[in-house]
Amino acid sequence: MAHERAGKPAQESDLIDVDAVLSAYHDITPDPSNPDQMVVFGTSGHRGSSLDGAFNDAHIAATTQAIVEYRASQGIDGPLFIGKDTHALSMPAWTTAIEVLRANDVEVVAEHDDEWTPTPAVSRAIIVHNRLSEGRQADGIVVTPSHNPPRDGGFKYNPPHGGPADTDATGWIADRANELLADPSAIRRKPYAQVRDEVSRYDYRSAYCDDLRNVIDLDAIDEAGVHIGADPLGGASVQYWEYIADHLGIDLTVVNPEVDPTWRFMTLDTDGKIRMDCSSPSAMASLIANKDAYDIATGNDADSDRHGIVTPDAGLMNPNAYLAVAIGYLFAHRPGWGLGAGIGKTLVSSSLIDKVAADLGRRLVEVPVGFKWFVPGLTRGNLGFGGEESAGASFLDLDGHTWTTDKDGILLALLASEIRAVTGRSPSEHYADLENRFGKSYYARIDADANREQKARLKALSPDDVSADAIAGERIEQILTTAPGNGAPIGGIKVITENAWFAARPSGTENKYKIYAESLRDAAHLAAVQTEAREIVDKALQG
Repeated sequence: MAHERAGKPAQESDLIDVDAVLSAYHDITPDPSNPDQMVVFGTSGHRGSSLDGAFNDAHIAATTQAIVEYRASQGIDGPLFIGKDTHALSMPAWTTAIEVLRANDVEVVAEHDDEWTPTPAVSRAIIVHNRLSEGRQADGIVVTPSHNPPRDGGFKYNPPHGGPADTDATGWIADRANELLADPSAIRRKPYAQVRDEVSRYDYRSAYCDDLRNVIDLDAIDEAGVHIGADPLGGASVQYWEYIADHLGIDLTVVNPEVDPTWRFMTLDTDGKIRMDCSSPSAMASLIANKDAYDIATGNDADSDRHGIVTPDAGLMNPNAYLAVAIGYLFAHRPGWGLGAGIGKTLVSSSLIDKVAADLGRRLVEVPVGFKWFVPGLTRGNLGFGGEESAGASFLDLDGHTWTTDKDGILLALLASEIRAVTGRSPSEHYADLENRFGKSYYARIDADANREQKARLKALSPDDVSADAIAGERIEQILTTAPGNGAPIGGIKVITENAWFAARPSGTENKYKIYAESLRDAAHLAAVQTEAREIVDKALQG
């Protein structure tokens, strides 16, 4: 059930004490024997709050030293591109990282004016450098907890392919970081004041934005006069949208250019917390309320790797709906893509995408949750598109070359305007056509409480642990613990019937597990699937 103030403006009582969060970053020393205060890399790096002893100077120093040692073991000796978002903890963590990197003689490339850097801009910088480099390969760090609440910090590593690091890398880095957390004697570090002039400066913003013409038909958007409203939601894309508006010749208004580490201008998310989730109707309530002011309105999370699409006719689109439309449009309007370029989806994304892929005659690759699974395909060009139900996606440039290997919320936001410009219809109108052709999808995600032990048990479930033979009146046809597209473990379970499915997997950052569910029948059937899914999972977790 949604919080009573979900979608309402934040009040003073909802705001963090920024000074307390910053002080805790330096003042609290984490306990390396406490699992809640160790370095843990989820699907998007290490996250936590300084107030909980989960994201502190000691964590970042240890993690950065571990990254230094990891990249050395892999023969990575090129520059390291580093960026940060607008969370309060991002600047101190960015500073800590540079102190350790430079003490280890790693060449650091940072923003030319200590500004903010979206995740896709870092990914793009790595890819371009390594494409042009004849030897020394670059990698990167993005300091961001993505859409997490203002009290949180986050820290993620992108190896030379430019995308999220695989578990082999993150597992090694986390293990070594925890060793260093317990014994920091091997951490090398110099004060920022001493090394700041040694940092190379790079204009991420113009490099990324000026290159957008090679991946989006900006001329079509301009000629059609599409009026765009782009809301950065107080995140790292604010300066990028301002640059796009000023330099790329399209009719774009930055809806809310304000940046404030408390995010006092946000409406509360479904659970009553401030969260920059651009796929949430509650978090996006203010932009939805102004949907008629723009032909296309968009939102991004704090590091701009996610997108939210708002149209006058439908309001905020479900991420699955937009992904289906984007796939259909791109494969019809990108003649430079090879015929072998397939479509990547996560197994918790809508089955409507399967129907679109079959209609296009394109190969569908269904993988576990995590954008890292799309990296090889996007790098080689045998995936034209990779996308997650959580509103994160990327695709090839106009010529079929790699654009980014990490999620790109700016790119997907601009694509919505290209669709409107080229077809004369909004993405949501196109989605209505898809439902008329393939049937309506009823899709939702819910959370349930789970402790550390229960989450570990869920991650290790086998099909034999599911005793039920039917869900919501339909016989169970498949029980999956590995992804059909690559055979990789789901880290949970997916159960499929003729007209529905559900998947359950543990949260990487909270004491919860997530249930994704879809019905192709009706809302009542979806509700029944959700109820029975929770019962099935809870029973399996009890053993």
